[in-house]
This record gives sequence, structure tokens and C-alpha cells, in this order.
Amino acid sequence: PKAMDEARRIYGERPDFVLCASPEAAVEEADALVICTEWKQFRVVDFGWLKQTLARPFVIDGRNLYDPAEVQKHGLVYSAIGRGVALGKGA
Repeated sequence: PKAMDEARRIYGERPDFVLCASPEAAVEEADALVICTEWKQFRVVDFGWLKQTLARPFVIDGRNLYDPAEVQKHGLVYSAIGRGVALGKGA
């Protein structure tokens, strides 16, 4: 959210560039969730809800915020930067 104005300035209004008002809106029917920040609002996730919301159950964790076993328990494919290959069904 802090970079939205700058992103609009750089990329302009285009149909292939969508800025979302909330984290929940950003994952709605998304092909994957990519975590690139350690902000507190992203540390606690309802993984059951996330699996139902994503178009594909794939999480790329660039900050190693989540416990791989907990994510996989909910049927998500999980890949954490620095922890090796993707884990879970379909990996």
C-alpha cells in the first residue's frame, strides 16, 4: 500500500496492471502468493482460507515467515527461498 501511488506513476493505468486495496483482494483468484515482506499483517494466515481463495494453491515465501509443515498440512504447495525445492502436492 505504501508504494501504490508510485507504482501508478511509473506504470500508469493499464488493464494488465492491477493494484489491490487489501491483501485479501490481492490473492483472490491469484495464481500464487509471493511473500516479499515481513510486515506483521502477513505473518498470521488462515491457510485453509488461502487455499480456497487462490486459483492455484501455491505459496512462494521469500521471507521464510511460515512453517513448511503447517502450510503443506492445508494442501498448499510451498516454496521458501533458501529452504530448497517446493514442497507439497503438485510440486
